Amino acid sequence: MSKRNYMNIAVQEPPLDFSFRSIHIIQDLLSEEPRPGLRPLKHSKSGKSVTQTLWLNNNVLNELKDFSQVASQLLEYPENLAWIDLSFNDLTSIDPVLTTFFNLSVLYLHGNSIQRLGEVNKLAVLPRLRSLTLHGNPIEEEKGYRQYVLCTLPRITTFDFSGVTKADRTTAEVWKRMNIRPKKPRVKQEAL
Repeated sequence: MSKRNYMNIAVQEPPLDFSFRSIHIIQDLLSEEPRPGLRPLKHSKSGKSVTQTLWLNNNVLNELKDFSQVASQLLEYPENLAWIDLSFNDLTSIDPVLTTFFNLSVLYLHGNSIQRLGEVNKLAVLPRLRSLTLHGNPIEEEKGYRQYVLCTLPRITTFDFSGVTKADRTTAEVWKRMNIRPKKPRVKQEAL
């Protein structure tokens, strides 16, 4: 099957669903059976799933070590992952491995333990990211949480399950001007 045909089929495919499986480490996915969906999963000749959706929500993951390698073993085209659900786990940061999936358009990270608002900066490299959830993390309590995320990720259209309006964008821009100082170019001091 050509990659182009795969892309058309995979968009309609059910998710590879490992939610509610008490998964502690990513490698557990290789020995765990995905949850059965309403429609059966399609597989390639090599036995790998042909889907663009991976659900790992409601587990006990606290890191994503070996995520890329495991995704490559489970998915025919892991680089085409468009939706990853990692909600309700124990993640304390946004793992840089997520930024390697350039086709990612939906990322659910709500209900984790992400501590630093600056973690959001890592996601700015994802050109297709349109929907993001982060509520239920400690960062939600930080002043300017929504505005910071919208400034950092101007392409997202849905944040924490609510649409991003023009008014949201305006408020975020005003907030940015008032709260984020532009970096001043460093002037090298000449040695005296």
